Amino acid sequence: MLVSRKLVNRCAKQMQHACKRNIAAQALKYKGYAVHKPHEKFELWEYEPGPLAPNDIEIKVTHNGLCHTDLHMMDDDWGLTAYPLIPGHEVVGTVTAVGDDVAGIARGSRVGVGWIRDSCRRCKNCLRGNENLCVKGYTGLIVGPNNFGGFQQVMRAPADFAYVLPDSLSSAAAAPLLCAGVTVYAPLRKHLKAPGMQVAVLGVGGLGHLAVQFAAKMGAAVTAVDIDPTKEQEAKKLGAEHFVEFNAAYEQCKGRFDVIINCVAVRINFQGVLGMLAPDGVAVQCGIPGGGAIIDLNLQDVVFGQKSMAGSIVGGRADMAEMLQFCADKGVEPMVQTMKLSQLNEALELLKAGKPRYRIVMETDI
Repeated sequence: MLVSRKLVNRCAKQMQHACKRNIAAQALKYKGYAVHKPHEKFELWEYEPGPLAPNDIEIKVTHNGLCHTDLHMMDDDWGLTAYPLIPGHEVVGTVTAVGDDVAGIARGSRVGVGWIRDSCRRCKNCLRGNENLCVKGYTGLIVGPNNFGGFQQVMRAPADFAYVLPDSLSSAAAAPLLCAGVTVYAPLRKHLKAPGMQVAVLGVGGLGHLAVQFAAKMGAAVTAVDIDPTKEQEAKKLGAEHFVEFNAAYEQCKGRFDVIINCVAVRINFQGVLGMLAPDGVAVQCGIPGGGAIIDLNLQDVVFGQKSMAGSIVGGRADMAEMLQFCADKGVEPMVQTMKLSQLNEALELLKAGKPRYRIVMETDI
């Protein structure tokens, strides 16, 4: 078989370029904030990322939303953590490189990356855009060895789970939407079937203050429930019609709500929550307490009231894309306070103490 000299030269050049890319990748180092065991403070850490995978993008990180999930992951509360861990799963930044097989995202695009890193892409749920319900189980952005999140200068992620952000959303506002936002948006979109439905949002915090806005913009009559009475005026500005203190809600609100969105990440009286539902109502658990929390309910109340308890874990690609556009169109934005990424340990202490109103966003400064 005769092979042209031009073809041989072209192949040789391609091999040379590939070798140069691999050598450059081996020499490249990323820097981020990591923990190496539970209950440890974050420290700067460097690692070599290796070659860019064909379906991945490289992102220069500008902003990260700070989430309670980061606290659970750093201390391995859920038994999912692989150390060393670089958390951060509400990531916004600019694409600086794309893999050979990436389509639809170009260098220079401003993108967001949320909790889901990957899924099987083949099951019935994935094909419907519900990758959060992947039959084979999705991969979390920061779950598993060498799956590093956004608390770093540059990160990599599959292009299929990165979202080009609407121009009208600022980067600081977009970051918390990528986990907190879609977590409460998806169940509201699913369960709000008519205008004027009665919705309770339990816990006006990082998730809850967004749930109040979404529910109100979707036409629901919203009641905000919280232990802190000083949040009443803020909740009403965000769209709540009523505010009830938590301890009084179980009695004052019996049988009232069609939908309850529980954003509280601690154990509460779930039987009391069930009692707040109207017949045929649904209570959706969004906050996740650590330590293997269990829900105890009176089965008779569930059956005769035809009531439901459900859960919500982020959302798939369809939910995420729809939610981001909804926020851009309807003016939904989180209330944020910004801090530098170098202040990460300080920010986490504020989060543990429940002091943010309502979401801390870290600005990359390393």
